[in-house]
Amino acid sequence: MLHLRTIRKQSSGSETGFPFDIPSIRDLESLDLTAPVTFLVGENGSGKSTFLEALAVSIGVSTVGSEEAAVDKTLTAVHALAKQFRLVWSIRNRNGFFLRAEDFFGYIKRLAAMEAELLAELKQVDIEYVGRSEKAKGFAKMPYARELEALRKQYGRQLSTYSHGESFLELFQSRFQPGSLYLLDEPETPLSPMRQLTLISLMKTMVEQECQFIIATHSPILMAFPDAEILSFDESPIAPVPYESLEHVTITKQFLNDPEQFLRHL
Repeated sequence: MLHLRTIRKQSSGSETGFPFDIPSIRDLESLDLTAPVTFLVGENGSGKSTFLEALAVSIGVSTVGSEEAAVDKTLTAVHALAKQFRLVWSIRNRNGFFLRAEDFFGYIKRLAAMEAELLAELKQVDIEYVGRSEKAKGFAKMPYARELEALRKQYGRQLSTYSHGESFLELFQSRFQPGSLYLLDEPETPLSPMRQLTLISLMKTMVEQECQFIIATHSPILMAFPDAEILSFDESPIAPVPYESLEHVTITKQFLNDPEQFLRHL
């Protein structure tokens, strides 16, 4: 389902500096979304992540492990651009989240630190209640044990036993809800090729449950999602491109077919 259909930029024409000096942002007037999964592609610095951040602020969607994007201090630089966005909806929707790869690592690190603190508190109760009844010790442990149980319930086991890729997919599975809008910036970062295929499968299931995805990526694997729209930020204005013509795809194919052709020039 398409919740968000069109992003329009209303410019005064007097904007200068970042992010308005990025060609894809400078020349943006209106961008139509035509598929439940839209990929934003382009070289580093092409503006795809900047656009996605501004869109998150404009929508007011939550960032993973943080507050609403509109009050996330790391997104301050894109607020001026977000104010220029005018969004056209089929159904206005703030369900879902905005996730950047670097936010994910910080989020998991904070959760692991919370877990470690709760375990330390439980151990401290054992020390302080030596010689006292098990009932008294149980009452003292109860608030820490309940919080630890709630923290682990989201993942099913200790956070420290997951790899980054497993944690990432578990986060998605635990927080995905039908009928939601998800903005993802380079979700392939913690994922092996096989885990990227798992993410595609998960996304397919969520699209069938009326979810919409807008994803900035460099991954030829993710870009192969069936019937996805691919928008190139290397074009100005931003334009749809076929999968087969993407530089990410052609270079990857050429490299895998003949690595020596590339490596001998290094």
